Amino acid sequence: MHGAFAEFALLLLICALAGALFVRLRQPVLIAYIVVGIVVGPAVLGLVGAHEQIDLLAQVGVAVLLFVVGLKLALHHIRHIGPVALATGLGQLAFTIAFGFLLVLALGKGWLEALYVAVALTFSSTIIIVKLLSDKRELDSLHGRIAVGFLIVQDLAVVVAMMAMSALRDTGGQGGWLDVAWSLGWRVAVAAVLMAVLMRWVLPVVVAAMARSQELLLVFAIAWGVALAALGEWAGFSKEAGAFLAGFSLASTPYREAMNARLTSIRDFLLLFFFIDLGAKLELATLGAEVGPAILLSLFVLVGNPLIVMAIMGFMGYRKRTGFLAGLTVAQISEFSIVFVAMGITLGHIGVPALGLTTLVGLVTITVSTYMILYSQPLYERLAPWLGWFERRRPFRELAVEQAAAGDGAAEVIVFGLG
Repeated sequence: MHGAFAEFALLLLICALAGALFVRLRQPVLIAYIVVGIVVGPAVLGLVGAHEQIDLLAQVGVAVLLFVVGLKLALHHIRHIGPVALATGLGQLAFTIAFGFLLVLALGKGWLEALYVAVALTFSSTIIIVKLLSDKRELDSLHGRIAVGFLIVQDLAVVVAMMAMSALRDTGGQGGWLDVAWSLGWRVAVAAVLMAVLMRWVLPVVVAAMARSQELLLVFAIAWGVALAALGEWAGFSKEAGAFLAGFSLASTPYREAMNARLTSIRDFLLLFFFIDLGAKLELATLGAEVGPAILLSLFVLVGNPLIVMAIMGFMGYRKRTGFLAGLTVAQISEFSIVFVAMGITLGHIGVPALGLTTLVGLVTITVSTYMILYSQPLYERLAPWLGWFERRRPFRELAVEQAAAGDGAAEVIVFGLG
């Protein structure tokens, strides 16, 4: 088959068939897309020739992904992140970065590569977790609400990490941390002032005018996200950080849900090309050299991340079951991890082997953790006798939640003989 159009048609058909197989296996389709990228890339079949076109769509897909993340983070949501979600999120981030950094250094990697991979290991996939919890009808459960809270903390950490690593570009990774902090600080300050002005006086008027047509609102949302992504790169941030700020600037408008609903499918479609492009750039030799380190880091994520979440939640007064179920949601890395490491390659900080290592860890942890979450209750029942260390003698905070849920008055309806 010749021509970019025919190649796109073939890739979409292969992705649809592979996606159907992975859905049958109860796995996220993004795993299928990465596998398809490796198979159709030069490492195996060599079917991908339209690299420039796919790369452009991949970049737009990443911009839309970060835009949608920013769009979900309205100011009132951030203000109402609970202390438990905040403590758990920050604790897990600190633990994973510190121990992950030392672990990757011990594997013989350079300090900058170790830092990138360690930070990448901290992020969990909001898309996958929310879908799995929603399918199990656990999104509104206690552990579900806490998990969504610390996923928001992680989303904010993604953007801070991207901005910090972009600031390293100006020093070439050679300057001190004070130089990086100064470079990042003044840019953030300028961006914050501009965003405040736009959000207060300009964007509400513009969005209201665009919202007279639903089609125009969608085009404006994509245009705004891609434009600020380009502006963010020009200003010394990254495209990803710029796209996030574009979404965040519209998150407090009344049309947030309308834009989010229409962009979700477009995001998923465009991310398909990001993962195909990712897989096509990875060589089997590169992946083969990283299998051992990937297995070690996967075990660290699958076991270490849930343990630290259980420890923090147990200390804060939750039962071991709640800590265990919430902890399972961080037993994976996310699409953001791969985007973050790919950004490091674009900035010239690290090489392709780091991307191969992160991708392998992603494939392993997402696959295994999906089944862990789907079968969380049987898994808990088997492990419960050994989880007593993660529960206080009196789980006071969870008891308080239960007492509040019991109601502030008499029951209005009592059902007898159900079933």
